[in-house]
Amino acid sequence: MTELPKTFDPAAIEARWYGHWEEKGLFRPDRPNAEPWTIVNPPPNVTGNLHIGHALDNTLQDILVRHARLKGKDALWVVGTDHAGIATQMVVERQMNARGEKRTDFTRDQFLEKVWTWKAESGGQITGQLRRLGCSMDWANERFTMDDGFSKAVLKVFVDLYRQGLLYRDKRLVNWDAGLGTAISDLEVETREVQGKFWHLTYPLADGSGSISVATTRPETMLADMAVAVNAADARYVALIGQQVRVPITGRLIPIVADDHADPELGSGAVKITPGHDFNDFEVGRRAGIEARDMLNMLDAQARICQTADGLIPAELIGLDRFEARKVIVAMLDEQGVLERVEDRVIQTPYGDRSGVVIEPWLTDQWYVDASTLAKPAIEAVRSGAIRIVPQAWEKTFFNWMENIQPWCVSRQLWWGHQIPAWFAEDGRVFVAESEAEAQQEAGEGVVLTRDPDVLDTWFSSALWPFATLGWPDHGDKALAGRYPNDVLISGFDILFFWDARMMMQGLHFMDDVPFKTLYLHGLVRAADGSKMSKSKGNTVDPLGLIDQYGADALRFFMAAMESQGRDIKMDERRVEGYRNFATKLWNAARFAQANGIGASTTLEAPNATLAVNKWIIAETVKTVQAVDLALADYRFDGAANAIYQFVWSRFCDWYLELIKPVLQGGEEGGEETRSVAGWVLDQILVLLHPFMPFITEELWHAMGARDHDLIVAHWPMADARALDPDAEREIDWLIRLVSEIRAARTELNVPPGARLPMHVRDAHADTQERLARQASALGRLARVEAAEGEASGGAAQVVVDEATFVLPLEGVIDLDAERQRLTKAIAAVEKERDALGGRLSNASFVERAKPEAVEKARADHADKMAEAARLHAALGRLG
Repeated sequence: MTELPKTFDPAAIEARWYGHWEEKGLFRPDRPNAEPWTIVNPPPNVTGNLHIGHALDNTLQDILVRHARLKGKDALWVVGTDHAGIATQMVVERQMNARGEKRTDFTRDQFLEKVWTWKAESGGQITGQLRRLGCSMDWANERFTMDDGFSKAVLKVFVDLYRQGLLYRDKRLVNWDAGLGTAISDLEVETREVQGKFWHLTYPLADGSGSISVATTRPETMLADMAVAVNAADARYVALIGQQVRVPITGRLIPIVADDHADPELGSGAVKITPGHDFNDFEVGRRAGIEARDMLNMLDAQARICQTADGLIPAELIGLDRFEARKVIVAMLDEQGVLERVEDRVIQTPYGDRSGVVIEPWLTDQWYVDASTLAKPAIEAVRSGAIRIVPQAWEKTFFNWMENIQPWCVSRQLWWGHQIPAWFAEDGRVFVAESEAEAQQEAGEGVVLTRDPDVLDTWFSSALWPFATLGWPDHGDKALAGRYPNDVLISGFDILFFWDARMMMQGLHFMDDVPFKTLYLHGLVRAADGSKMSKSKGNTVDPLGLIDQYGADALRFFMAAMESQGRDIKMDERRVEGYRNFATKLWNAARFAQANGIGASTTLEAPNATLAVNKWIIAETVKTVQAVDLALADYRFDGAANAIYQFVWSRFCDWYLELIKPVLQGGEEGGEETRSVAGWVLDQILVLLHPFMPFITEELWHAMGARDHDLIVAHWPMADARALDPDAEREIDWLIRLVSEIRAARTELNVPPGARLPMHVRDAHADTQERLARQASALGRLARVEAAEGEASGGAAQVVVDEATFVLPLEGVIDLDAERQRLTKAIAAVEKERDALGGRLSNASFVERAKPEAVEKARADHADKMAEAARLHAALGRLG
């Protein structure tokens, strides 16, 4: 046994134990005959730093993997980082810009060399931060989405999908980020409300017989207009369908087409159609028979005006930025007399989530995956239960998105990433192969090939994470045995479609099985007021700062205790501090045990017990194990954490250790039995708590006595129902209720803490009388009462527990009249506050107009005042 310091200091133990675990290889799966259990981490960006969302996600994963390890399973937690194409390129380019360099000053290979240098020197900082959180990942096999083996898997998947007709090159509209110079996905577009305008324009009919009015929020796009759409049911325009109008400024003649996209109830009922620069217009154009290759493009990659294929854009507009061009075009329209009016309007505007620039729908050639075909098996897997989504409420969202999924654009106009394995011949033919040599062999000798400069979307490669990290395709069969499907995936709901659904699609297609059996989706960590955290708001929380202040164990326990099946978590530093206090209480309990000769247990099964208090704590331990097992099986992290918390704080520390003090100090019989039971219970606590608080539990595990193994690889407790003793449980529960009621009465009535009170008993059954006799010593110490004969006289406090009434005379102990007056006055004051709050809450205007947090606080305060009034009335009633 190693004597523990008086003060619990997390910093003193965390680095030491983590280094010990990692050095001894205790995170490695090394149980060849055990049941395999596997989880993969959502690979954080190599550019990233640990944020509070990472802390939640990885804490939940570590709880599961440590629990599986303690259950005797061959647990593997796959760890790695994502190359983060856009984010990493931005970081390196910013560093280059600070030195006065640009990416284009270098060849592609030279630039990539700089990126790899940056990764070696600065990338992957987050892996050290995950260690500080206590994550028991298999660092010996850390993966990176650009490492050789993983890259080989990416190339194979691309080529196989292409040859199966599920991946193709197409000209379509994409979300174009002009700031980054690349296409981005719908999921990377952030829609904001901005103050904009609505321009109403006159388009004259080509035959001079009249005109038609259209409106737009982007007047510059008229330079590439190709039609005006009206609804076939709109009587105003039926006769005009098939005629032409002349577009102002360009003079282009375009047709009036019938399409349901035009709503007769909105505006003029006529809509200008620019298929090369608007997603809805693109579909209208295709329905009107315009091929994508023929759609006009009026912007270059920097969102500057460029000449359209028909050469009708005035020269003075060429080269202008889109927003500068807008001002010039509006002035030209006004000058030509075709600007009818301008309205102020709030516009839903798309922005790139990284660049912060307005996204432009842009017509370009990109690579696409046939997501609708790949989605079908994934949909069926969830419907059939082959993949269980927790919470189940997310299934509806999943099905809605997957059943309406669009082609997945997987190409990005970057240099950093997996370069697309496609080569172009001068005659336009495309050759897709895993290597240039294979492509050249397919093209034939003498054919000059040029490789596609684009790279793959990082989500394309990370979609292979559950199997490519395990050695597929080279060592797939052996490495994947028992590891694929993974047992569970923990993910934020916000990447359900970024990543989770794509893993389902690729896993089912290439492995012919689901990638994971269960998908657990947790919520977001929000600021204390419920708002979303963001750097711009200045309300983010640094988990490393919380670890420095309160320890990793306290932060981890907070995350688990607050995680309630996908609901968002409100950050509350006071709760983190409270769990640091919980750790301190456990520390002090272990010090108490050491001081009283209680050490490490030598048995996995509960020791034999004869004393009721020992039988009771064994039963409470077993029930806690059962509760934690059920909660973790159902992914009720909060339920598991709170079951342990209540058991440790209340049952073990506050009651059991108090109840056994006379035995330990030699005043009563059963010392050896009690030390054996107490040591066993403390061991069970350490094992149960280890997945949640790994550092303090490992420290205490070794401090309590010599061990032949570390706690991280100990045995999970058995929920052995044979250890339950209902009679002992009922007796100690009765004792706790009686002591608690007496203590509450003493406190409410201002009885001096040191005063010993006589206790008279009325209406007690024989078994209660026997309990009173057996527990007289405990009642004397914990409630400061002594059994008294006969009836009590005068003013007294009365406590009812089960069938018996316990009367505590108070004459001469407190001033009864003064106490009645004090309670009456306190009741009046608290009821006044209660009623005022009730009045506010019954006011519909307050409930509807006040901030939600103000209404919530009023309701909580009202509930508190109601409870306080009830307590005071009960106290007054006790005085008789």
